[in-house]
Amino acid sequence: MKQVAFGTTGTLLPSIVLGCMRMNSADDPVKVLQTAVNNGITFFDHADIYGQGECEKIFAKSLAKTSIKREDLFIQSKCGIVPGEMYDFSKEHIIEAVNGSLKRLRTDYLDSLLLHRPDALMDPEEVAAAFDELKAQGKVRHFGVSNHSPLQVKLLQNVVEQPLEANQLQFGLMHSGMVDEGLNVNRGKEQISQRDEGVLDFSRLENMTVQAWSPYQASLVKEVFIANKRFPELNQKLDELAEKYQTTPTGLASAWILRHPANMQVIAGTMNTQRIEEIAQASEIQLSRKDWYQLYLAAGNHLP
Repeated sequence: MKQVAFGTTGTLLPSIVLGCMRMNSADDPVKVLQTAVNNGITFFDHADIYGQGECEKIFAKSLAKTSIKREDLFIQSKCGIVPGEMYDFSKEHIIEAVNGSLKRLRTDYLDSLLLHRPDALMDPEEVAAAFDELKAQGKVRHFGVSNHSPLQVKLLQNVVEQPLEANQLQFGLMHSGMVDEGLNVNRGKEQISQRDEGVLDFSRLENMTVQAWSPYQASLVKEVFIANKRFPELNQKLDELAEKYQTTPTGLASAWILRHPANMQVIAGTMNTQRIEEIAQASEIQLSRKDWYQLYLAAGNHLP
């Protein structure tokens, strides 16, 4: 399993993360958990809203049925979304959310806590106060964000004492805006939107780990692009190169992300044990520069 440095911590962690959003739909969550660990995936990503908290409970219950030690895992959760109502980065909500996750996960601490989608009413001082309290109490070891722009990160970093180690962002072959933006500098507005504000290069400069979520999803149709008849050119290239690298299209789509020098992590949300193995085994594949660009072009992108 390829390892990547987690933010500024200097700690090396698996490049593949198991996303636990669908754990409440797993046929055998114990087997899922054991398969992940057996294949070097010891990093697990949660959120307080996944299954309305049920996914964290199932994870804890499943872990208790294995011989896996809590201290051998890196458990991350997210908070800040009140589904259908609002985003809430108030001190009270953050602390309450963390306490709820700790109870459901049956653990004394989170290795990492991310603020979920940005809160328009965020007060950085409140966030800082919450982080200080959680850190002092030993309930959270590291902090980060999810779906935040560079300016939103800077606004937090200006006040928050702890380093923001990660930013969880959607990225993959068919959601490559962060790369498109960099390739189309100084082009007309019709060629590129600057909506990502250079978040990929910013993350590299700040030593923030980019965690790629929904890596196999097509942006517009909101469905998996692998083996999807809507995308024949991309799948033809995936099949061709998967044979070359002795992997599967899913493994190759993962390797495409990990080939980027930003040292990203891939969040694989599958509960299929065979796919977990495929993705884990593909983590060490090093795509050639030419093959990386061939896949990028096959996904419908263009080079200026």
